[in-house]
Amino acid sequence: MFKLLVIEDHALVREGLLQALRDLERGTRPLGASDSETALAQLEANPDIEMIVLDLMLPGLSGMSLLGVLRKRYPSIPVVVLSALEDPDTVQNVMRHGASGFVGKSSSSKKLINALRKVLAGEVYVPESYTMLKENPAQESKIHLTPTQTRVLELLTEGYSNREIAELLGVTVGTVKMHFFNIYKVLNVSSRAQALIAVKKLKVRF
Repeated sequence: MFKLLVIEDHALVREGLLQALRDLERGTRPLGASDSETALAQLEANPDIEMIVLDLMLPGLSGMSLLGVLRKRYPSIPVVVLSALEDPDTVQNVMRHGASGFVGKSSSSKKLINALRKVLAGEVYVPESYTMLKENPAQESKIHLTPTQTRVLELLTEGYSNREIAELLGVTVGTVKMHFFNIYKVLNVSSRAQALIAVKKLKVRF
């Protein structure tokens, strides 16, 4: 059974999402929450939740603030933001805060399901019309990584975990984390998902 949590305060929208997301995978069991407090209680009661769909406009603790809490408490659970706010600044902000994807509420349920499937497959999803980073060739010259950092970033794009990268390079996991810290500073990002977006948008070549 695949469990995902939909955090949406409007009952009609939430119920519609819960119904539509049953088509995501066979055996999908979508759970609902109307606010941050209920959402956190659901996560405590259901440790097998594998994905979160989050609305930004929530009563009490905002969706953006909740996203920060989720990244700290449940870093392994991908969060896809679903919002009526579809401007580039909002998209960029949620991705910088650790979301694995963004889908506008103007999208069809089919598009939402396709986005969730991509995130489940380990990809990062943002609207096609949105460019996270400007594809300016001059930006490439600003990426200055050491050979080791370049290798670490390359292994990240190939899907290796921190532990696997450490084993391949013959270093500790702590050293790999330090490399990522420096890489994130150079790319102006704060997570593995955002680093992958930057690599794609900046057309980094290894």
